[in-house]
Amino acid sequence: MIKRVILIILDSVGVGELPDAHLYGDTGSNTLKNVAAAVGGLNLPNLEGMGLGYITDVKGVDKVANPLGAYGKMAEKSPGKDTTTGHWELAGQILKNPFPTYPQGFPQDIIEEFEAKIGRGIIGNIAASGTEIIQKLGEEHMETGKPIVYTSADSVFQIAAHEEIIPLETLYDYCKIAREMFQPPRGIGRIIARPFIGSPGNFIRTKNRKDYSLEPPYPMLLDILIESGLNVTGIGKIKDIYAGRGVTDSITTKNNLDGIAKIIEAMNRVSNGLIFANLVDFDMDFGHRNDTKGYAGALEEFDREFPRILNAMNKDDILIITSDHGCDPTMPGTDHTREYVPLVIYGHYVRKGVSLGTRESFADVAATITSLLKTRSVPDGTDMSGEFLQKV
Repeated sequence: MIKRVILIILDSVGVGELPDAHLYGDTGSNTLKNVAAAVGGLNLPNLEGMGLGYITDVKGVDKVANPLGAYGKMAEKSPGKDTTTGHWELAGQILKNPFPTYPQGFPQDIIEEFEAKIGRGIIGNIAASGTEIIQKLGEEHMETGKPIVYTSADSVFQIAAHEEIIPLETLYDYCKIAREMFQPPRGIGRIIARPFIGSPGNFIRTKNRKDYSLEPPYPMLLDILIESGLNVTGIGKIKDIYAGRGVTDSITTKNNLDGIAKIIEAMNRVSNGLIFANLVDFDMDFGHRNDTKGYAGALEEFDREFPRILNAMNKDDILIITSDHGCDPTMPGTDHTREYVPLVIYGHYVRKGVSLGTRESFADVAATITSLLKTRSVPDGTDMSGEFLQKV
């Protein structure tokens, strides 16, 4: 009997453009393949052994004769390519309509309403790279005390502020105000606090980022597991992504290495349910910054640490590795990319070398987890367990 699932999201590790990628300006995107090509090949022997080479062509990663895991790739059925859309679908909720985006900046009436509620003006109100906009407007922000508001190709309202000018708690309060403003029908996916420190010409973002997500529809995977009396341990920004719902224990992380350590700690402590981790460095530190070398290094770092996770597994565990969208650092711009995501499943009861093909939706992950853990099913998705699971 399967007692526990470990679900690890390699944030933004896409494996090739979706058929509708041209509608998003993402023709030619393939985060994993293009990063590997840009650095002359990747050294990922442990993921290679799981069958990664069968998912997409990756320079340096071969198709091994006897893969240890089941493997495939998943299409995103929901419209969009942002974190919230991807994670909601992973949890068994397919969006019918995309979250609103504001590529030209937010309408003036929304900005005026926000300014009135926080009691001060703002600067910015454009779509921009977060690291670039603080360099451009950081000095004006320090002189005026006005927070920097910006967005991206995703459904986000981001507020950047220097920690010595606007205290963290005040910045978080501003985000909560914006979150109340952007309920449906405005319904923007995430409000994000983007604190930074430093001086003009040398501003850097801190790790005190905080996300305020739109609450997902009921029921989704995490709700169902908790209602069934199971543990749901969220590692990284899982609690933030799901607006604090459906998580029995939330563990913050400093970076991918810390996230891996926290996954292992949870595996040694939690005996049932779901351990759900999001490793964000790929996306936040490298994808959005067009840093192919950094991205490659993060992939190889995860691969080196991967055996530690495998060694912590029990006989009754299932491990699922996937992603929530792409963020190809070799593409023009700094936004997410509309891609397939990889799927690797491993465990004592997983049949080795099984191809799971191309799944129609990320929601297949949620449908499979509810089947494995013997709970009621999620609204969307197809159970894959019959394709890879040996008789228990």
